[in-house]
Amino acid sequence: MQRYKVSGMTCGHCSKSVIQSVEALSSVERALVDLKRSELAVVGTADEQEIVRAVKRAGYTVRERLSAP
Repeated sequence: MQRYKVSGMTCGHCSKSVIQSVEALSSVERALVDLKRSELAVVGTADEQEIVRAVKRAGYTVRERLSAP
């Protein structure tokens, strides 16, 4: 699982937009958002650049990649 800090997400609509954009990638099985922590978790084989571009298409910015818990 890959985890990222995403800036700009403030509501359920924001998280839904990010999830839909990331899950549209064929190499992503599932995307989850924790709004309180502004975090995105991605399950699948997508590389970081693909995920960053998908988040950007949704209108948000990946601030950093987080290490696995």
